[in-house]
Amino acid sequence: MAPAVVVVDPSKDVAYWRARAEQLEAELVDANARIAKLTEQVATLSRMMFGRSSERGGRGGGVADPDQELDDEAETDSADSQAADAGKPKQSKGQQRGSRGHGRRDYSHLPTVEIIHDVPLAQRCCACCGLEFEAFDAEYSEQLDWQVHVTRFVHKRLRYRRRCGCAGQRTVTAPPAPNPVPKGRLTHHFLARLLFFKYVLGLPVHRIVRSLAAEGLAMAAGSLCGALHNVAGLLAPLYDAICSHNTQAIHTHIDETSWRVFEHDEQGVGQRWWLWCFLTADTAVFTIDPTRSTKVLEDHFGVDRDDAVLADGRRLLISSDFYAAYQCLARIDGVHPLWCWVHVRRRFIRAGDAHRELRVWSDAWVARIADLYTAHTDLAAVSVGTAEHTTAQAAFDTALAAIDTARHDQTRDADLMVPAARKALENLNREWDGLAAHRDFPDLPLDNNPAERALRTPVVNRKNSYGSHAKWAADLAATVWTIAATAERNHREPLTYLTDYLDACAHNGGTPPEGAALDRFLPWKPDPDNPTGKRDHNPHGVVPPDPCRPIGRSP
Repeated sequence: MAPAVVVVDPSKDVAYWRARAEQLEAELVDANARIAKLTEQVATLSRMMFGRSSERGGRGGGVADPDQELDDEAETDSADSQAADAGKPKQSKGQQRGSRGHGRRDYSHLPTVEIIHDVPLAQRCCACCGLEFEAFDAEYSEQLDWQVHVTRFVHKRLRYRRRCGCAGQRTVTAPPAPNPVPKGRLTHHFLARLLFFKYVLGLPVHRIVRSLAAEGLAMAAGSLCGALHNVAGLLAPLYDAICSHNTQAIHTHIDETSWRVFEHDEQGVGQRWWLWCFLTADTAVFTIDPTRSTKVLEDHFGVDRDDAVLADGRRLLISSDFYAAYQCLARIDGVHPLWCWVHVRRRFIRAGDAHRELRVWSDAWVARIADLYTAHTDLAAVSVGTAEHTTAQAAFDTALAAIDTARHDQTRDADLMVPAARKALENLNREWDGLAAHRDFPDLPLDNNPAERALRTPVVNRKNSYGSHAKWAADLAATVWTIAATAERNHREPLTYLTDYLDACAHNGGTPPEGAALDRFLPWKPDPDNPTGKRDHNPHGVVPPDPCRPIGRSP
């Protein structure tokens, strides 16, 4: 029997393979888009993990992929862009030769103990005739000693009784010693140092317990946690006063970061809470909330949700990134955003890290933003109305116009760009009004770095203690950070400031001071006990770095 013959229709076979090829081509396009997206994510995460934490100079961090190199053309162009710096010698760390130093430090303010070292008696006479030498001079040298003493105070309250038979109280007893926590064992010095070590220096409780044990004091971690819980209520009025003053500022830096609160909540609130920072010229307020919504901002600034306006018709300038909550706040009547140029810069850097063909394009944008920062620094350093100010203003306008021109020129060809570059340009165009608004406020920073730097202390605490075990502990952490940061912004030593405040609570019967007694602890107000108005809570003369320049004029 002859085999069956299968007849294949050539037209149907070609149509099948054409459809199959189109399907595979579409899958390839989707796969390449997915690979590009994952490459961008890897570049971003690699920079966050392995890049430099500082964004000063260069591209703001290491290359995302160590094995990734530029092609010959890109490498040549990059070398040409760095030719201006090629001839400069590498600057060493520390104080530079020829610069004006701070001079020898003066430690005469410290408690001083004079120790006399005498020449042995046998060496104070002539070896020939035996005549004794006479004293005529002395040589002086200094040593600094660091000692920690845990002292036990025993308060002996004397009692007296009446020796006569007259009417009245039969016995009298000396008043109890001032104590911030009634019947507590720890003094105001101890509690202030405990708060300072735990929240300002970022030491977990178990490390504080170990350090106390090294000094001979065996104390359980639970006892220290109980002391922290008892002192929380004493700090609340001071925290509320700082928050109230913070909300009255006309310019505020805002930022947020995650914070863990390991307390079981019946309402289903998770462990991931959010730490918010509101930084002004003379205050720094921290608050921990379970949400990352605009409600936190509205509650802080007193926004009328019905009318979407600020209370009392105030105006507010906010410096922040482009997070959606800040975008919603910026839509409220009276709120004007000043968006962060560093976040724009990061978008271009990430695009260049993800696609090596964009490296030269990315470097060009970083250079334009660097020129803007240079012009802004020069503009903020001169006085208004001078010839130097006119020149600096023109330079700033030129740098801003260069960015504006470049974004318009490249937006016309955005369809030909890779998605990462197109996304960076779209972000710049979308937020341009808030970015260009810096032209009217040369005294204010171009970025939100002050708020990010203010969050460093809480972040160190987060790395060491992982978060807070209860809501009251989270609230106490935000309270102490607020008080300590506000004290530093007004050039007051936080440890001395906390000690003085808790001492006032102790002399007030274990309750917070009120009225005028509380006003003298508000760092931005002059001290009524010091007519000169100069604070003496920083006797060492140490001025902490100011993360936010003060406002030169109101909007």
